[in-house]
Amino acid sequence: MNDEGPGSANSLNDARGGKASPGGEREVRFTTVSGEPIAPLYSPEDVARINFLADVGFPGEYPYTRGIHHTMYRGRLWTMRQFAGFGTPEDTNARYHYLLGHGQTGLSVAFDLPTLMGRDCDDAVSEGEVGICGVSVSSLADMEVLFGGIALKDVSTSMTINAPAAMMLAFYVAVAQQQGARTADLRGTLQADILKEYIAQKEWIYPPRPSMRIITDMFEYCTNEMPMWNPISISGYHIREAGSTAAQELAFTLADGFAYVEAGVERGMDVDSFAPRLSFFFNSHLDFFEEIAKFRAARRIWAKRLKNKYGAKDPRSLALRFHTQTAGCTLTAQQPENNIVRTAFQALASVLGGTQSLHTNSMDETLALPSEKAVKIALRTQQIIAHEIGVTNTADPLGGSYFVESLTEQMEERAESYFEKIDALGGVIPAIEAGFFQREIADAAYRYQRELDAHEKVIVGMNDFVEEGEVIGIPILEIPPGVEAKQRERMAAVRQSRNAQEVRRTLGALKQAAHDGTNLMPCLLECTRTYVTLGEMCLELAAVFGVHQETPVF
Repeated sequence: MNDEGPGSANSLNDARGGKASPGGEREVRFTTVSGEPIAPLYSPEDVARINFLADVGFPGEYPYTRGIHHTMYRGRLWTMRQFAGFGTPEDTNARYHYLLGHGQTGLSVAFDLPTLMGRDCDDAVSEGEVGICGVSVSSLADMEVLFGGIALKDVSTSMTINAPAAMMLAFYVAVAQQQGARTADLRGTLQADILKEYIAQKEWIYPPRPSMRIITDMFEYCTNEMPMWNPISISGYHIREAGSTAAQELAFTLADGFAYVEAGVERGMDVDSFAPRLSFFFNSHLDFFEEIAKFRAARRIWAKRLKNKYGAKDPRSLALRFHTQTAGCTLTAQQPENNIVRTAFQALASVLGGTQSLHTNSMDETLALPSEKAVKIALRTQQIIAHEIGVTNTADPLGGSYFVESLTEQMEERAESYFEKIDALGGVIPAIEAGFFQREIADAAYRYQRELDAHEKVIVGMNDFVEEGEVIGIPILEIPPGVEAKQRERMAAVRQSRNAQEVRRTLGALKQAAHDGTNLMPCLLECTRTYVTLGEMCLELAAVFGVHQETPVF
């Protein structure tokens, strides 16, 4: 028998870099987006070290590499979310009703920059930014309008906000209670991941240590009062958007997650009392297989660490749940219709990676907040993946692939190497204070930009396949100039109509709780119900905790 066929050892060695194949290879460096080299071919040799039952296993079983549910999408599809928020609360409320009417199954709130920074719409530093890149929410009055006509007991809501997350949670709970909903029945997620703000997004108020105290207060409150609510969504998304590699996103995000677990345990909480409600938020970038491997490795690392280091026994604590958003940083202003295709592949990678929730970016989001048509196309992208192309018929359809399993193992190894470096620095907060994360991300972003500049990586329509004299021909959403004035009018009415004595009393109680270590959430709820503003609460706490100043990294 001729043993020199396509699958023989000799032909495999040739493909691995021995003799060139008859046609040769293109003059291209074959690497992932993150710069990891890719072999010409993968075989059983590349997965020989992997113990299938221990390292890969079955969906719904430890270490959850193949997914957290036995049936995965045969049982239930992922939650389809579209990030929405712009202008006034009335504007965004109308968009929510539009999205729910077109089949969206969860709400996701984007706040404007003043709200993200804990500033009221009538603060001098908010001028020119109110309602521009998200919805303006400065008090309970705004939140009442934002969710008008939407029964909060019947929807799952995600709120993307961090430094003032506790205040937004108080606003949301107060509105739900006004509607007659039980706090215990509310479902949703707060991002509330303050550690990644210091690492990547830079929207902070207080220094890291008091910020961790606020997060732990929220864990404690939600454990006791809101058992169906996820008090934090530990976010790698913004780490990746800042320029990190896939392995850095994975490692830095999970390191943040471990830091939150340790904070909860130090508070005296049993790990199984809060870990089941910790969720994650990952980016789905351009490299299809690298992203799938990242998601699979994340589940495996989390399950092992929670079981072996933190002693978690509840299977729900070990099962990492995550939301995915397609990569905003990959969208191009040039030939924006191409973004529909990019988003579709990124969404498919997240589904094949086993996400529980998904947001697909709109084609125009690199230019402005998305238009209704662009949002509808983005939502339809998810629905086509769910119902037309067959990838939901079986769990983890790429499981067992030599390439994918090898990449998954490699991703885990890269992450473990980073964990060692972080531990050597004393943990996440000392590493933040030393500028470790910031420097690593900056170096990775610089490397990638150099590859683009040298045309080693191609972005269609941007650095290759360029159309000279291109005119962007898609309509974009414009925020009317009257938004800020309207918000300031509502704020003035709130300040005029509320009980000034109650405002002073509840703010005083909040400040005292900050001093003496009492859980802040009950005080924030009291402040909320007396229409104390977001900015007033944040400034009161800043008087106790201080304001963070970052050490520059060069």
